[in-house]
Amino acid sequence: MAKEKTLNIQECSIWTDAQKMLEKAERDGIETAWHRLKQQTPHCNFGETGVCCRNCTMGPCRISKKASVGVCGADANVIVARNFGRFVAGGAAGHSDHGRDCIEALHAVAHGQTKDYTIKDEKKLFRIARELGIETEEKDVLDVAKDLAAEFFENYGSTKNQLSFICRVPEARRKLWDKLGITPRGMDREIAEMMHRTHMGCDNDAPNTLLHCLRTCLADGWAGSMIATEISDILFGTPRPHKAKVNLGVLKEDHVNILVHGHNPIVSEKILEAVNDPELIALAKEKGAKGINLAGLCCTGNELMMRHGIPMAGNHLMTELVIITGAAELIIVDYQCIMPSLVQIASCYHTKIVTTADKARFTGAEHVKFEMHNGLEQAKKVVRMAIERYTLRNPDRVEIPSDPVDIMTGFSNEAIIDALGGSLTPLIDAIKAGKIRGAVGIVGCNNPKYKHDYCNVNLAKELIKKDILVLATGCVTTATGKAGLLVPEAKELAGPGLAEICGLLGIPPVIHMGSCVDNTRILQLCALLANELGIDISDLPVAASSPEWYSEKAAAIGTYAVASGIYTHLGHPPNITGSEVVTNLALSGLDDLVGACFLIEPDPFKAAEKIDQRIQQKREALGLK
Repeated sequence: MAKEKTLNIQECSIWTDAQKMLEKAERDGIETAWHRLKQQTPHCNFGETGVCCRNCTMGPCRISKKASVGVCGADANVIVARNFGRFVAGGAAGHSDHGRDCIEALHAVAHGQTKDYTIKDEKKLFRIARELGIETEEKDVLDVAKDLAAEFFENYGSTKNQLSFICRVPEARRKLWDKLGITPRGMDREIAEMMHRTHMGCDNDAPNTLLHCLRTCLADGWAGSMIATEISDILFGTPRPHKAKVNLGVLKEDHVNILVHGHNPIVSEKILEAVNDPELIALAKEKGAKGINLAGLCCTGNELMMRHGIPMAGNHLMTELVIITGAAELIIVDYQCIMPSLVQIASCYHTKIVTTADKARFTGAEHVKFEMHNGLEQAKKVVRMAIERYTLRNPDRVEIPSDPVDIMTGFSNEAIIDALGGSLTPLIDAIKAGKIRGAVGIVGCNNPKYKHDYCNVNLAKELIKKDILVLATGCVTTATGKAGLLVPEAKELAGPGLAEICGLLGIPPVIHMGSCVDNTRILQLCALLANELGIDISDLPVAASSPEWYSEKAAAIGTYAVASGIYTHLGHPPNITGSEVVTNLALSGLDDLVGACFLIEPDPFKAAEKIDQRIQQKREALGLK
């Protein structure tokens, strides 16, 4: 995979471990995402602004000064709205299909179709069932699980007028959604309708299309993603605070190194079980290793770290670099955010890539299908593969570039409320007193268009200085962890009020709440606070941000945050700027409709100031100094 030495490595990433691996990539002749970005630059202006339409074969059409409408007569506003609708439908589909996999797992456990998976948090199972109106008195655990799985399956169909977890939404917000006609119904129904509306000859009114964008994304936030989080807790355990470690230093030179990557804990939980099997550990030692080391990448890594303290090797832009260390025997993936390049880079080393889901095969990778009845068997098979790869490792090509950094993880809503003594009252009192002036969820991705993690880290640092609590999920977790913000000692970097609260509770000023789907923990926390205060979510001094986002899922997340009443910052806009109607609606018009809108700001310091101003406005409206 030879390539020209064209990178300014210091400008690619803020991290020493990433920079060292990029230098090694240059020496080894490996092409990375940064090299490929250069090859693709400059990007197509029609695509970037969203004015290219290929929804039928009368085109493709592109809007310009020469041609203000497509062959069918659609103008820039309609084309941009259609494209954005399909974009967020893709993101909502990704998260909702993850949620469906979790429901199928719960169904299999409840109906005795698997011995490999069990219910780990029975209390949460019963609590969620009661919350949704399911009878639990004198019922067996598995009978309650059957009823809950059936209830959740209904969220994917067309027979309901609203989703199960709408019961969590503040009343004022529910009335607003009903008034606007955007109350989400079935998950699959909204996605299918989005695809139908954007077919040629259907919805040709841009604002109307965008309203259904909100509805589709709300179904993701309040069903697909929320269901995935709650079932994962029920099946694998609700996270509690504990310590873990992050960065490439979690790899071990004298161990078999296995990395899990993707989003679905159904696979990674069984890999964790298999690496602790005494027979497999003994086999690893027979092959010359001191043991088996499991580490995470991206959101599957977040899942294991939240529940079990398994170390995190890196976020999205570190996934190629972990192979370049020369120390990774095997990467096992499920789906989402997995670069096809991993297979090509792995072929330059001894690393094996193993896929597990039929919906996410990769040419050149070995496929080992995981199903509910054979999860542990397949996990042991994969671990054996990794052990065999250890004997092929070339010690001269191994370079582990740093020491790991300590973090604190495991902050589910249940853990937060327990830490507050079983009530949100202490948190509300701290907000009223101004010791915590507000909260911001910083979530999501990396994008090689930005200096890796520069925006993620600096935004978090600036906000906590202003006594604003930061809630982190997804790839931002590794960024803030490596920056030393996910430990109680980081209170020294916070403002005096937030530092005082962190000191009293023994928590960091940046709280790790999980993976991408676990953004719904933040959504639920906002709803709990609003319901406790008798106000709407849009009245709270809160905001959301995804400074370095890249994916359809991130756009869906940002849209459901705004539609839920949360002011949301993005480092760069979606591909909508070719339409003034769509852009103006996103940046201001939605504020009038749903009480929140998007902020676009690539500079994390300017973004922090604007978010701070918004939080101050919300505090003043609530009568808080």
